[in-house]
Amino acid sequence: MKKSFWKSINVKLLGRGILLFLLVLGFAFVTGCGQAAPTTNEPQTVELKLAHFFPATHPAETELIQPWSQAIEDATEGRVKVTSYPAQTLSQADAVYDGVINGISDLGLSCFSYTRGSFPVLEVFELPGITYANSKVASKVAWEGIKQLNPQEVQDTKLLMVFTTGPGDLYTKVPVRSLDDLQGLELRATGLSAKTLEALGATPVAMAQSEAYESLAKGVVKGNLGPVEVLEGWKQAEVTEYLTMTPFLYNTLFFITMNLDQWNSLDPKDQAAVETVSEKFFEETAMSLWDKQNESALKYAVDEKGMEVINLSQEEQEKWISLVKPIQDEYVAQMNEKGQPGQEILDTVKKLADQYNKEYQ
Repeated sequence: MKKSFWKSINVKLLGRGILLFLLVLGFAFVTGCGQAAPTTNEPQTVELKLAHFFPATHPAETELIQPWSQAIEDATEGRVKVTSYPAQTLSQADAVYDGVINGISDLGLSCFSYTRGSFPVLEVFELPGITYANSKVASKVAWEGIKQLNPQEVQDTKLLMVFTTGPGDLYTKVPVRSLDDLQGLELRATGLSAKTLEALGATPVAMAQSEAYESLAKGVVKGNLGPVEVLEGWKQAEVTEYLTMTPFLYNTLFFITMNLDQWNSLDPKDQAAVETVSEKFFEETAMSLWDKQNESALKYAVDEKGMEVINLSQEEQEKWISLVKPIQDEYVAQMNEKGQPGQEILDTVKKLADQYNKEYQ
């Protein structure tokens, strides 16, 4: 009787224990699922690394990259964040584009000319003999030209914007008022600039911009060709006396581009936001970035250092342009050999230059 009674009690307790265990397990399962569900719906933050070679204090970083990055984060409600790595801390200047392709960085800012030969169509924007009134004109021509030409060579990344230094001028220790003054004159220049000066009769001397000040001071070279901002930024107004305006000899093209896989992984609405922000910053900041630096440098060179500004006559300019025309002809021939419509590409750029020189004079 007693055994039967206690056996009945044990069975009941066991049954209640199992029931309680199942209830607790079920509650934990439901609660766990309830907590996990919202996390699957939370937006994922995409953090992008941007590599470039400018120092952290350069306007390219402080006035363009930093505000542009913040605007992207704001426009995507924090879903896309850009972290800048200036001063070649992530990629060397000539390896930035390949670094973007290979995923070393997600974004990159550098010059196309640092890997000359890799972007044959885009070399048209740096050819001598095409006049650009300022960097705003040159940048607008390049960006609109790329949109029209849509060259295959930049299809392996998502190009977000391009911009330029605009025209470069001659700053020298002796006055250059005509072609005669240029003959045999030793001038610092590299790449296409060296080829241009050689066509004009000067003697180009290759060296880094960082070496030019000392070489000018010692008389190793008698001048330099580049954007006016070098006179202040690199203090070359201290070691030159004359500035000959040559808005048809020089231009350097920069890019900001993104890894294609990373771009394709973004939500379409975030892609649209990035493009909208990039176009805004191109128009309002990038395309005239060098104009601001050039204006400041020109004032510094003339007002503080007493440099004399020389403006060539129209007749003299035409002489110079006629001498560098073979470089344009060579470009057209090389494009034709590659199966590209060389003359059409060149004519597109010249037409755009005429259009925007009138608009942004």
